[in-house]
Amino acid sequence: KISHTITRPIYPLPSPIVPYFTIPTEIKTMDEITKLASQGCCRTANPHDTVINSECVYTFHSPYTTSKGIVVNLSTFIGTIEELAFTKSSSEDESGLFIRISKERVPKSTTVNGEGEDKEPDVTPVATKLGIGIDGGFLAEQDKFETVSKYSVVLLSKSSGVVAELPYDEETKHDFPMAVSASADSIIHHAGLSVKQDLKAWELDDEPKPVSKYAENLPFVDNGVKVSPDPNDWKCEKTGEKNNGHLWLNLSTGFIGGGRKNWDGSGGTNGALDHFMETGEKYPLVVKLGTITEDISTADCYSYAKDEDGPVTIPNLKELLERRGIKVAGMQKTVKSTAELEVELNANYAFDAITEKGAHLVPVTGPGLHGLQNLGNSCYMNSVVQMLFSGTVAELSSRYGCNNSTDITSSSLLDVSPVTAPDDLLCQTAKVSCALTSGLFCGPLPASVEVSEDVSLSDPKFRLAPRMFKHTVGHDHVDFRTGQQQDAAQYFQYLLEKLDRAELGGKDRIPKKNEDGSVLVSSHLFSFKTESRIVCGADGLIKYKESNSENMLSLRIPKTKSAALEDGAPEHKRQKSEGDDEKEKTEVPTVTFDACLEEWSAQTTLDDYRWPHLQNSFSPLSTSQMRFCNFPRYLVVQMQRYELGDDWQPHKIEVEIDVPEQISLQNLRGTGPQEGENLVPSETEGASEAPAV
Repeated sequence: KISHTITRPIYPLPSPIVPYFTIPTEIKTMDEITKLASQGCCRTANPHDTVINSECVYTFHSPYTTSKGIVVNLSTFIGTIEELAFTKSSSEDESGLFIRISKERVPKSTTVNGEGEDKEPDVTPVATKLGIGIDGGFLAEQDKFETVSKYSVVLLSKSSGVVAELPYDEETKHDFPMAVSASADSIIHHAGLSVKQDLKAWELDDEPKPVSKYAENLPFVDNGVKVSPDPNDWKCEKTGEKNNGHLWLNLSTGFIGGGRKNWDGSGGTNGALDHFMETGEKYPLVVKLGTITEDISTADCYSYAKDEDGPVTIPNLKELLERRGIKVAGMQKTVKSTAELEVELNANYAFDAITEKGAHLVPVTGPGLHGLQNLGNSCYMNSVVQMLFSGTVAELSSRYGCNNSTDITSSSLLDVSPVTAPDDLLCQTAKVSCALTSGLFCGPLPASVEVSEDVSLSDPKFRLAPRMFKHTVGHDHVDFRTGQQQDAAQYFQYLLEKLDRAELGGKDRIPKKNEDGSVLVSSHLFSFKTESRIVCGADGLIKYKESNSENMLSLRIPKTKSAALEDGAPEHKRQKSEGDDEKEKTEVPTVTFDACLEEWSAQTTLDDYRWPHLQNSFSPLSTSQMRFCNFPRYLVVQMQRYELGDDWQPHKIEVEIDVPEQISLQNLRGTGPQEGENLVPSETEGASEAPAV
């Protein structure tokens, strides 16, 4: 059975009106696919393989973005758009097999008056409870939309593009060689790199899954139940529902039942849990069907016992499964684990539609006006990335971005192989900056200034989730690889360090260089030095000390200099108290930016400075004053909003900083040694640089 037509309109096959021409063409197409498959152009992905099936490694195109979706190589498991499936350095006659993944989110229909007439819901129910997918709570994505997925096997060559494309579904999958269908299924059902990265970040924060204390002496009911190896035969024994990806096998009784519901209302039917309760809570261990592979560690196991009630590890799982006729050798993962589903649901839900709902904000869209999705406590990263790569810093936008062009595929920084692209910092930085500066992935302008659960807010085709960028930058950092909150200033400095190293190592790919071929690293845009003018309190001698290069000015906030804003300025921000909403709210004070600069540049007393010309003794009346040696192209300022309290714990300083649109720092420029000043003798200065032992 080979279909003579194709559902995808972008690559139509010859018209079925001419059968004597169409059929031989499709037979030839299948022969070419079979030939490539026999040459090792497809592999079967295991749970530990890196599979990128949710977005292009070079751009933010996803299966939802266009009808073309993305294509995933059946050999490398790397997803790209078809234009970037091959690198510039690959040979012109290179070709390969791919699975095209295309998805569309469509609104669910509702039945009117029970007469079968379908109609889109007009009004979203008002939420009365803080919850998702519960009665009275916010509607879950699955309550409002459903996803229509389409797949096709594509033969691509660098010179000709799409050579052949055949639809791939439950009816046509058996027409393909077994190696091709096994590879395609393993990619389609794989959790994917994005979910695995989020899972890893969460696991760093959590304790490892414990070994169930019930595993070793688990009761076994010898009732003759054997489990079929065919997933199509699995069904919930309580409801009769066929395999829906949420079926659990009781390892004691062989009972197959639906799992618990997820927080968004999706999930199973509670059949497995009900069976545990109905059998006197004697058989607590279950395993999720479809997650069992030859590597037992990938299986999703759970204990319903009240003293465990959570995910567990079952060391003797292989032996327990064999007693039910399940041979793990050669089994493939076909469904996602509970943890993977939870990560996916959290990643896909537009929580900002809830947290900002009802607020009146100015709707904007276009180049430089696209937000980044929060990946879970990733606001520190998003704020730094927006500041650097969305068009604010022209030099970085010129190097990494598109300069308001919608061509996001021609950057020389993307010229790396698809296999190395996910971990290449220059490539991932260009990917983020091109998306932000092009406006290609921006959604439509909201019709109202009031934030609501608008379709475009949560539509996956308009989301920019910088997971690859986050992993590339932070995978080897003890803090930034986790899902915990971090300091934006620390991340900014760490990112510049990594960018500098990547730019020096990949200078051949940098589009604009100096005449001698050298590359100015990105940190030079923010680099400056300061000088300290130190006056000895004993004899009045002066010493000038220059700092190392810095890329951020850190300012203390002088709370004692808070003042009311002038007339016409915005009102003070009012902070909610922890009590009843009716209680009086606390007024947040305001400190001017000039006051912070004055605090930084003011003369301070040094009590612990050793003077070499005084035999390294102290001079209690010595003073120091800070000035700039040079000004950077862009001055990045960090406000020190945390201070140690009386309990030696950090406390946030709740103030507003009033920053003017124009700032003059000319009075803070250092002058160096002046005529008539008595300087500390140079020979003693050199002695002061010797390290203490």
